[in-house]
Amino acid sequence: MTSGGVSWGLQNRLARIIKPQTKRTVMLAVDHGYFLGPIKGLENPKRTITPLLPYADALMLTRGVLRTSVDPTVDVAIVLRVSGGNTIAGPALGNEDIVTSIRDAMRLNAAALAFSIYVGTPYEHQTLKALAKLVDLGEDYGIPILAVTAVGRELEKRETKYIALACRVAAELGAHFIKTYYTPEFEKVVDAAPVPLVIAGGPKLESEMDALQLAYDAVSAGAAGVDFGRNVFQSSNPVGMIRALRRIVHEGWTPKEAAQELGQVVGGQAAR
Repeated sequence: MTSGGVSWGLQNRLARIIKPQTKRTVMLAVDHGYFLGPIKGLENPKRTITPLLPYADALMLTRGVLRTSVDPTVDVAIVLRVSGGNTIAGPALGNEDIVTSIRDAMRLNAAALAFSIYVGTPYEHQTLKALAKLVDLGEDYGIPILAVTAVGRELEKRETKYIALACRVAAELGAHFIKTYYTPEFEKVVDAAPVPLVIAGGPKLESEMDALQLAYDAVSAGAAGVDFGRNVFQSSNPVGMIRALRRIVHEGWTPKEAAQELGQVVGGQAAR
């Protein structure tokens, strides 16, 4: 295979996720079970995923849930979670490694592979080396790599300085795009990372409007989109929520405008 062929395939796969028309993406993260088990809203993956599929540019999930819970005739890009080996019941969430082969990823027609890095933890070296190895494999087979700047249980690490460090290191190691957290002065993080950044929703926020505001603030600051999970499938209206996110990410609607997809009242009046 020529280098040009690999490059074309990689770019084509990435374009299935980050849409060329808007240079943005709405990803749906449903990979939580790999370390959290059957969390609220994701007890039955197929039941959760199926009604949301028409509105997601890409699904982020494990091979087990992909095989059992997603209709193979549906045209949606798959961002395959390939890191694991840890659970919430274990001593450390950062103790991850590559748990899925590149051959299986190819069989599953993955558009990208996702791997978590734990910068600033005892597992920093291990996960950064694994990311670099995965980037090499991705280049060989034309599959882009999504680096996830995980923080484990230490959510207070989501500060601008830390996120900028983790994103820059992931980009330096060759990640093609990065999933990270929104922070104050996020423009500085975007400016220092030469690849697209996709924003995680994190734990369920207090309200749907908080989640919509997060998405709006992130893309306004230069993010290439969102990869929300709990803030979609734990919403009282998951379909309305992902539709609202699409309005913000791809069409530039404000949170108040997008809230009409939820049938939500804002400031005492129905959103317009």
